[in-house]
Amino acid sequence: MSLSIENILLGISILLLVSIIISKSLGRFGIPALILFLAVGMLAGSEGIGNIHFDDPEAAQSMGTVALTIILFSGGLDTRWETTKPILWRGVSLSTFGVFITAMLLGLFVWLILDFTLYEALLLGSIVSSTDAAAVFSILRSKNIGLKHNLRPTLELESGSNDPMAYFLTVSFTFLIMNEEKSSLWDLVPMFFLQMSIGAAMGVVMGRIMAWVINRITLEQEGLYPALSLGMLIFTYAFTTVISGNGFLAVYIAGVILGNKNFLHKGSLTKFYDGVAWLMQILMFLTLGLLVFPSHMVPVIGTGLLISLFLIFVARPVSVFISLIFSKSTIRDKLYISWVGLRGAVPIVFATYPLLAGVEKSEMIFNIVFFIVLTSVALQGTTLTIVARWLGLSKWDKMLKRLQLGEEMGYDMKNALVEVELTQNSAAAGRSIVELQFPKTALIVLINRGGKYITPNGATTLETNDKLLVMIDNDNELEKVNSALGIA
Repeated sequence: MSLSIENILLGISILLLVSIIISKSLGRFGIPALILFLAVGMLAGSEGIGNIHFDDPEAAQSMGTVALTIILFSGGLDTRWETTKPILWRGVSLSTFGVFITAMLLGLFVWLILDFTLYEALLLGSIVSSTDAAAVFSILRSKNIGLKHNLRPTLELESGSNDPMAYFLTVSFTFLIMNEEKSSLWDLVPMFFLQMSIGAAMGVVMGRIMAWVINRITLEQEGLYPALSLGMLIFTYAFTTVISGNGFLAVYIAGVILGNKNFLHKGSLTKFYDGVAWLMQILMFLTLGLLVFPSHMVPVIGTGLLISLFLIFVARPVSVFISLIFSKSTIRDKLYISWVGLRGAVPIVFATYPLLAGVEKSEMIFNIVFFIVLTSVALQGTTLTIVARWLGLSKWDKMLKRLQLGEEMGYDMKNALVEVELTQNSAAAGRSIVELQFPKTALIVLINRGGKYITPNGATTLETNDKLLVMIDNDNELEKVNSALGIA
């Protein structure tokens, strides 16, 4: 079969459809969707049944960079300041000190057990030092499991903001290895502060500019707004990188700034980036699955397993406990955060940097990193819900959906519509609305009962499994609503 554009598109579409169908079928068993996408890519590769030959680390790295940029921006858009503010320093500490400590501990361990130089070992530690919570929340949300003590925003903030630190360490140690005689470890200190400060400043500036431009410019076609924002997103990453800043940090902060401002088409743009981010994650995992050669991983299975276990049970927990030493987090909180040290596609993308730079042991590093990701997702990704319950940190996620009123038109409105489901344990089931001590500032506007919609009044009796569409003035009202409905 000739390699025409039609054949390439046909192959990509088949891989996408197969991946999504498999993830839908096996996701109910707690298997993270992203590892399934990775498996499909490996099966379709040159050593799999698909026999698709792909051996281009440069293309994989370029695609991974674009994908990571969009994923970080989408994560920033979904970061709500009111939930992030109480745990800001906890998340920042994990995404900076936590990443650094993890990289150093794992690097020293690799240096002791393998025939690696210190810089090569620290490079390996740096590559796998950041976490990827994409699979974590796909599992927790699919089972309607929430987390106590603000753990969810903590993990979201860490996973969204720790990639820039890991990227800096990866690029820096790659540079040191290739220029060992000309540079030293101390040269990284001013470089770190320069990159992070420029990245943070550009993120704040571009986030505000994005909101201003979207609200001020009038486009004839609404479909052009996603294109406009995408152009500004790409400019933010590229320009920041050109002026020696950390582009990944810039796009994440820009997303956070924009997501917490009122701008036109906010709801539709957020959903657009959520969909594109998922597409990027799928394509990234498929591409990385195609890139790996399973036969090359066989010689490093023993070493990879040992390093992976050290990362999961030693390096990650130690880094979490040290990073949160001044935090009020409980021991159980720290243990769960330690367990959610899930590695994803980002370390595999970062592992292509030493490959392209020509680092001597780069191929071995890539195969070990790939094995670490597989082990982490398979072991931790399938047990997140169980561990949360063991530690007594899980709770039902009662707010299934949320719609901020007026956000499409850019209005600064505090009101929101939330969907709350009555479970079997809800005390409100079997009682009329007038009997409930419902907050005066909240209102049940619609009831979804088995697919039929009911406009309620005071005499309406609530039933188990009813989905209530409730209008609230602010987030604090939601707890009062849950209390009135008897939802724990």
